Amino acid sequence: MPDRVIVRLPNWLGDTVMAVPALRAVRAAWPDARVLAAGPWASTLAGQGLADVLLTFPRAWSGRLRSADVGRDFRAEIALVLPNSFESALTARYWRAPRRVGFAAGGRRWLLTDAPPLPSPRRHQIDEYLVLVEALGARAPSPVPELTAPGPEAEERQDVRGWLDALDLPPGPRCAIHLGAAYGAAKVWPAARVIECVRELGARGVRVVLLGPGDDSVAASEIVAATGAASLVGRDRPSTLPALLTEIDVLVSGDTGVAHLAAALGTPVVTLFGPTDPRLTAPRPLATLTARGGSVVRHSVPCAPCFYRTCPIDHPCMRGISAADVAARVVELARAAVVAR
Repeated sequence: MPDRVIVRLPNWLGDTVMAVPALRAVRAAWPDARVLAAGPWASTLAGQGLADVLLTFPRAWSGRLRSADVGRDFRAEIALVLPNSFESALTARYWRAPRRVGFAAGGRRWLLTDAPPLPSPRRHQIDEYLVLVEALGARAPSPVPELTAPGPEAEERQDVRGWLDALDLPPGPRCAIHLGAAYGAAKVWPAARVIECVRELGARGVRVVLLGPGDDSVAASEIVAATGAASLVGRDRPSTLPALLTEIDVLVSGDTGVAHLAAALGTPVVTLFGPTDPRLTAPRPLATLTARGGSVVRHSVPCAPCFYRTCPIDHPCMRGISAADVAARVVELARAAVVAR
């Protein structure tokens, strides 16, 4: 039984959420072991009981070197390497963990002690992480990521309620539409379709709030000018995002980390898929259409999934997603959420 386990988390928010079942498996297998989880989005897992130490692993190399030293000083006996990058396996070797487990990918087999091949055909990202956990002899209590939302009295919940109160929204269900995608422009729903969707939802009594990073402020301004929608673009920071997603009734989002985080917190999600494959990365609760689940919306085109970050043609997969279809899914989920309360 190991005394210390270090988990190199994925680099993206959505993948970090999809790693939650793997972390729970580590906890279940070795309940007395100290666990350190390291990754750019490690702070998102605060208060979840998944690790004793959460180490934010910056993207800048200078910061990563300092963080790597913290991991080395932890003196773990097992390093579970979830990303498939060469750098993550090299870091695990630097940590001097006697046992280093990760997929044999990217020419890094020699850096790992246990290196199963990548599944073929590829499996859902959650299940691939669980393959690595199973190589350690651990089993996940559940293959569904679940995170505890901040309590009603939490400071971040109070802050978010203040933001929403300041928007002076009319009564009715609240739907947030997330505009951005860190992956690239190919995952983004065109502003023209968002405008149509806001109008459709408004006609059905659903109040829309726009979300996204500050980079989406230009698109948000266009949508607000055309529809009068409320906007909190620029405020979905890691520290407040869980509270914000908890205070809404339904989220509309592309295949992004925000969609995975909302689903794990119990907020219904309508996820729009274009260049990526829902069989590999759809938020796991979407298996059932309930207040705990959600819906996937796609427009079938011959070139999808292409996994391009930028569409080289006219973005048919995302442009073809109907605003009316999305609005109908939102209304269905909003009604289910009201009934569930």
